[in-house]
Amino acid sequence: MLINQVDAFIIGWMASHGTTLLRYSVGLIFLWFGMLKLFPGMSPAEGLIKGSMPFLPMKFFIPFLALWEMAIGVGFIRNRHIRFTILIMFLQMIGAASPLVINPTAAFVSFPFILTMEGQYIIKNLVLITAAIVIGGTVRNNKPQRI
Repeated sequence: MLINQVDAFIIGWMASHGTTLLRYSVGLIFLWFGMLKLFPGMSPAEGLIKGSMPFLPMKFFIPFLALWEMAIGVGFIRNRHIRFTILIMFLQMIGAASPLVINPTAAFVSFPFILTMEGQYIIKNLVLITAAIVIGGTVRNNKPQRI
């Protein structure tokens, strides 16, 4: 039946290209968000960072974070050193999630379910973490590994 052939074609295309597209999209997100941090006032995360970590020297920390995120983005896009790229991404994600603990009033209108826009910005990182896990599952032979 034609519908089954179309379905098989689409699923085959997604299986063949999905991980690569996922890697590019995660890379683009990190590259883009990192670049925004190089221009004061352009990153939507800047206020959250300043409000959650006032003890850090922002003049140096935000550009450092920008370069860190850009390195993650380039690693995913170029498909180089993916293990290291995922490691530094996970370390960055610990910092990105820290306002949930350090500055919960910035993340929650009402704990634990009603998030601020900043809280939503943080929670969406669960998708990026899961994407990195999927991408990491392809490191050995560039195909998803099955258990």
